[in-house]
Amino acid sequence: MIMNSLAWLFDTILHYLRIALFAYIMMDLLVKFDAINTYNRLVLAVINFLSRIFEPMLKIIRLVLPKVGGIDISAIILILLLEFISHLVQEYAYGPY
Repeated sequence: MIMNSLAWLFDTILHYLRIALFAYIMMDLLVKFDAINTYNRLVLAVINFLSRIFEPMLKIIRLVLPKVGGIDISAIILILLLEFISHLVQEYAYGPY
């Protein structure tokens, strides 16, 4: 019973982490394409907050995996890793599908 609750909590945290990572990717692209600028304090605060969360994780992946044709796929790898961990937790808590 407690294990199911902890698994649910951990899975929910991973879900919101994936959503925040997607928001970070989109905001980073919008800043790079000059659709939004960082002169806005709110935009700057959100980007800095998300950067502090995700850049350490992305940096580890970038060290292991080089750019493929000049394209950085570290965020895609991180999303896949988060999804894999989520499935492991669900399988451990609820049993095989």
